[in-house]
Amino acid sequence: MPPRMKLSAITLDCPDPPALAAFYQQATGLEPHPKSHADFAGLTGEDGLLIGFQRVENHRPPSWPDPTVPQQLHLCFAVEDLDEAETRLLELGAGKPDHQPHEERWRVLTDPAGHPFCLTVSG
Repeated sequence: MPPRMKLSAITLDCPDPPALAAFYQQATGLEPHPKSHADFAGLTGEDGLLIGFQRVENHRPPSWPDPTVPQQLHLCFAVEDLDEAETRLLELGAGKPDHQPHEERWRVLTDPAGHPFCLTVSG
């Protein structure tokens, strides 16, 4: 039997960990990790999952959908109302790429450090 694994953390490279953590904290309501600092900030969920943000010098944001700088990974968030969530996240500093593959079913946005993430309708 293969070993059981539980996802415990997801970490994103970025130029400014506290700023990116603040964006995701406002977007998700997750709690700041108490040991966050200038080079690594984190948010924790009720289930113990940590979303971490680590400082990388000369960070190059993904250029989605252009693969020149690959996205490498992206986060997906379930929301009740796509339009409402998109509006709120844009107000918080998210970007919206022109290319939207299935805008009626999900939205692709970018966080302030350029990482793409998706909004999908929950349920």
